[in-house]
Amino acid sequence: MSDDHVVNRSPLLPDRYPQGDFFVCDIFDAVPKADMASMEHPIFSLSTKPDTRVREYEHNGIKIAIKPSVDGLATVHDRDVLIYCISQLMTALNDGKEVSQVVRFRAFDMLVATNRNTAGSGYSQLKAALERLAGTRISTNIVTGGKEIFRTFGLIESAEVVRETRDGRMQEVEIKLSDWVFNAIRSKEVLTLHRDYFRLRKPLERRIYELARKHCGAQKEWRISLALLQKKCGSNSTPREFRRLVMNIVREDREHDHMPDYAISYDEQEDMVTFSNRQGVKMVLPPAVAPHLDPDVYETARMLAPGFDVYYLEREWRSWLPETPRNPEAAFLGFCRKWVQNRKNTG
Repeated sequence: MSDDHVVNRSPLLPDRYPQGDFFVCDIFDAVPKADMASMEHPIFSLSTKPDTRVREYEHNGIKIAIKPSVDGLATVHDRDVLIYCISQLMTALNDGKEVSQVVRFRAFDMLVATNRNTAGSGYSQLKAALERLAGTRISTNIVTGGKEIFRTFGLIESAEVVRETRDGRMQEVEIKLSDWVFNAIRSKEVLTLHRDYFRLRKPLERRIYELARKHCGAQKEWRISLALLQKKCGSNSTPREFRRLVMNIVREDREHDHMPDYAISYDEQEDMVTFSNRQGVKMVLPPAVAPHLDPDVYETARMLAPGFDVYYLEREWRSWLPETPRNPEAAFLGFCRKWVQNRKNTG
């Protein structure tokens, strides 16, 4: 392999399973989502080797102690399992279905949806991830679903392989989510992730993207000091090494625009990292799903937007939605107001 090829290689992993390659694509219907609490705080290890250190974190009154099992802390890549479960349950909730704390899925579907290898190693890595997720214990006072939980719990309570093929590959997996994660799902304290999240090679890139998604959101930009970014990432590197790692990501993003949703830059003089919203990027996520609106809302919409086809406005609103709204009727009416105001401002 030539040096030029290594230098020019995309920082993103290849998209192993383009949607067009499948006749049945329902496993892609669940938009990737993650709970906001673990996006905000450094729950998962960035290490690719067993991380057996006890981690304690405190920020703005939130205290967290994360304790590993003998297998080590759950990693950023182990988080894929939780993201997959959260995504499936949120899709069911948005469709008006009842959900349970116990989630059953085909291992193959999870591996494909998260852009993982479906060879034998992919299944063994999934088993190891389940063990680390069940073994990692957390003590925290984080609030989820309006409840403040002061107790120790696992990221998942249990995991079971329901069926297994003759060659040892998992077919069906059953997971019982922790109360902490399930409370976040029922309260819809989740955020949508770009599908290219699963193509990011480096654990630090994934963690940095999560923080940008949580804090920058739809804003134009978000700035954070390098020291605070390191704290929020949970990096065990020296400040000098962390700076080097971040600057490598900045350089690669400048060359390849590979970071999803947000461009990243670093100001050496101020020691600040800036995330800029890529407004013009074509999103690969399907639009967020909102339930059918109450029929009475259309009459109110006609009064707010006289002269406009309210059903056209509804289609525009649904295609624009960045997140599934908690109150769809109020969100739609707010969109109508802004639509009319924008038209007035542009003459």
